[in-house]
Amino acid sequence: MTEMTTGSSRPSTDERYTVQYDRLDDEPLSVAIADAVAAFSGTDVTELEPLHYAINADALERLFEPRANGLRTGGSVTFEYNDCLVTVTADGEITVESSP
Repeated sequence: MTEMTTGSSRPSTDERYTVQYDRLDDEPLSVAIADAVAAFSGTDVTELEPLHYAINADALERLFEPRANGLRTGGSVTFEYNDCLVTVTADGEITVESSP
């Protein structure tokens, strides 16, 4: 997972935190999302609510997993999690920003 961020320790409402998720890696997407939200909010990942309280994590994993004919090239999902707005794109980008 590659980090790209526009914020420092605790972002203000106009900042976002972005990481690049390697869809061919063994790390589950749900773990990468929880890690990104924890980093953005300056919280230990163990202090976050379980991801499945916000979204069906199994369905999210299946939506972005590699297909028999290659990787999905389009689409995104946005949802609220732990007072953050999380966007996951088919190209593996996870963006976290403050929830409106």
